[in-house]
Amino acid sequence: MDDIDPQLLRVLRAVADSGSITRAAAALGSSQPAVSQLLTRAEQRLGHALVLRGGRGATLTHAGQVLADHALHVQAALTAAREDLDAVGGLIRGRVRLGGFPSASSALVPAVLARMATTAPGVRTSYVEVEPPEALDLVRGGEVDVALTFTYVGDEVGAVPDPGLVTRAIGRDPLALVTPVGGSQLGGAESDNAADSGVVDLASHRDARWIGGCPRCRGHLLASCATAGFTPDIVLETDNAAAVVGLVAAGLGVALLPRLALATTVVPAGVAVAPVDDDLARRVEVVVARGADRVPSVRAALDAVRSAAHLLA
Repeated sequence: MDDIDPQLLRVLRAVADSGSITRAAAALGSSQPAVSQLLTRAEQRLGHALVLRGGRGATLTHAGQVLADHALHVQAALTAAREDLDAVGGLIRGRVRLGGFPSASSALVPAVLARMATTAPGVRTSYVEVEPPEALDLVRGGEVDVALTFTYVGDEVGAVPDPGLVTRAIGRDPLALVTPVGGSQLGGAESDNAADSGVVDLASHRDARWIGGCPRCRGHLLASCATAGFTPDIVLETDNAAAVVGLVAAGLGVALLPRLALATTVVPAGVAVAPVDDDLARRVEVVVARGADRVPSVRAALDAVRSAAHLLA
């Protein structure tokens, strides 16, 4: 429709995200009066109230939210059109902003960026390290194009799928129990031969002191231990895998770590790494805004992610 323009959709999206016309204007690099006038004119043209203005901010009406939900799709289509036009002229260019969780930074991300440099050298890439919940918010806000995230079994229970996002699983990342060799001083079972004895039962370390990770990983640890019949005594918390291994080596606790994190972490001789039940593995996923895969540079990034998925084996 001629009376719905991309700028209106961007403004409505900004108002929805910020809860204020003034903050939306600042985020868009515009002035508050200009944004207010744009909204007023749009409401007159469309015959619908789009924004509810109040003393404490602004919220979208149902009609405004309907339009705001299209903002990312429209932006993706416009970007795709620009890049397709460039391709007609023999140009290979564009921009991809990648986001990923910490343990992906040292293994998956370098492989993805290296692949991009080879297959799409004209595409500018950038990367920000961020935990999955924040990564999804960045994709929704149009600040990240491709996000590497992870989920555990059960995370989806009660969750409402976001119709504006497309999530694809790229592999599984098994977890391992990391303990000091001779771990009885922690209240757990001896772990000298744990790596040779098959899958470790978490309950064998019910009396150990535990090291927790990021909020999502800590929640998974609590749930996994609850299934095993006990509540872990979490005395330390860090999402830095090297720090976790150092704490374990010092005899200060035991921990669950993903294999992806251990792949690039030096494990000293005094630390044992043993597999746990495969049901505890996390699912690694790639997330983009719906319709974003129409953008050639985003497609190239998704191809690069898929090519790096073998690192999860």
